[in-house]
Amino acid sequence: MLAARERATSVDGDLNGEWEPVRQKLLWAAGLRDLNNARPGAGYTGHAFNDSNHCDATTMLGDVSHNLNEAGDNRVKGIAIGNRLGPGIEVASLPELGEGGTWSTCTNGCHLDPPQDVAHVQFRSRIAFKLVWCPPSFSKFVLVDDEGVLLASGTPTGQLPPMGERRLNFDLVKGSKYAVEAEKMAKQ
Repeated sequence: MLAARERATSVDGDLNGEWEPVRQKLLWAAGLRDLNNARPGAGYTGHAFNDSNHCDATTMLGDVSHNLNEAGDNRVKGIAIGNRLGPGIEVASLPELGEGGTWSTCTNGCHLDPPQDVAHVQFRSRIAFKLVWCPPSFSKFVLVDDEGVLLASGTPTGQLPPMGERRLNFDLVKGSKYAVEAEKMAKQ
């Protein structure tokens, strides 16, 4: 987690320009390979940071990467029961960040206190960083750590994720510690 945060901080100031190269830097910072041709569930990372929800860089211990989203009270709402991610995490994770791997997990539920998202519930982990698009134009984003502390920011260009996805991304964090830096950036 600390290595991924250090990488995220190291690319601050270099997160402007065409979206796809910026997204590739985010994948590297998270400890993920850019695998757009893999099958979903088998390491595909084309969705990572590219929609409203898959915006949490979640690093985890080796013994939790194969955890499933279980039925009952300890389940992440809106995520399929089972949600088998372990094999894809193994394929997509860069080994230099350590055992366990990384995944770009779903942010839904992060607005609650404590957060009830995939990172915190399914993997019992903290996030290394979260990408949050900044209102009102949603043309800038911030990377914040698990406490909501700003690590980096960027203003990408070109073919960004659709506007509706960027707006929904902010709506998923609205009212939480993860929205604070995005709201500050909006005032600049």
